[in-house]
Amino acid sequence: MNTDPGEKRPFGDLDDDDDDVFASKKAKTKVEESAPGAATGMILSLRESLQDCKHSLASCQVELEAAKSEIEKWRSAFQNIPAVPSGANPDPVSVISYLSNLKSSEESLKEQLEKAKKREAAFIVTFAKREQEIAELKSAVRDLKTQLRPPSMQTRRLLLDPAIHEEFTRLKNLVEEKEKKIKELQDNVAAVNFTPSSKLGKMLMAKCRTLQEENEEIGAMASEGKIHELGMKIAVLKSQNNELRNQFDVINVCSTTKIILCYTSHSRFFWLFYLPALE
Repeated sequence: MNTDPGEKRPFGDLDDDDDDVFASKKAKTKVEESAPGAATGMILSLRESLQDCKHSLASCQVELEAAKSEIEKWRSAFQNIPAVPSGANPDPVSVISYLSNLKSSEESLKEQLEKAKKREAAFIVTFAKREQEIAELKSAVRDLKTQLRPPSMQTRRLLLDPAIHEEFTRLKNLVEEKEKKIKELQDNVAAVNFTPSSKLGKMLMAKCRTLQEENEEIGAMASEGKIHELGMKIAVLKSQNNELRNQFDVINVCSTTKIILCYTSHSRFFWLFYLPALE
């Protein structure tokens, strides 16, 4: 008797079906009695297939749980992004737009990184040039020190003359100025990585404040009319310096040609005596 899926079957039909089931079971029993070995093999194969199905079902459940946990992780991760409102589930469109914005920001950051690398390369070239300048200045200072280091007896004789002593003092001051310039160049090289919070940055800021105070003092002096007086003093000192330099050059020439130079401090007449070379 055929029935619809939503209808209930009467008890008579159930009894008929039970009779049919028992009848089929009896037929199967007869078949099994006729072929017991084939039935046993079929049962074993069915059990094995059942075990395989159980194992595959367990693995599928494990994979399902892992997928659910992964989806939950992604959902919780995307709930914290600014594109998703608080307390709302992440929308795929907003997430995709957020990811595209992240990609564009990543590209802009890459461009900034390339620009920073180019600036770094330029700083490295500048640093190498500054190091070369420092090496050249150090070599010049060494040459000056070598030139200003005559034998001890000759040094004593030369230093007895006030004019030579004055010129020696000037050259010594010049060497000190060169060393200060080298120190300033080294500070400039180190200032490439200048930060206001670093030790060098604090020193430079203090130096800038000192220079500002000195500039203010110079401005005050200029307002009082002292610049003209200082300029006159500088001109007098320059003329004296040129005169002493000329005398020093003449003394150097005399020392190479074995000539004694005599002069007075109140006159500009010179007396030259030639000394023959001692055998």
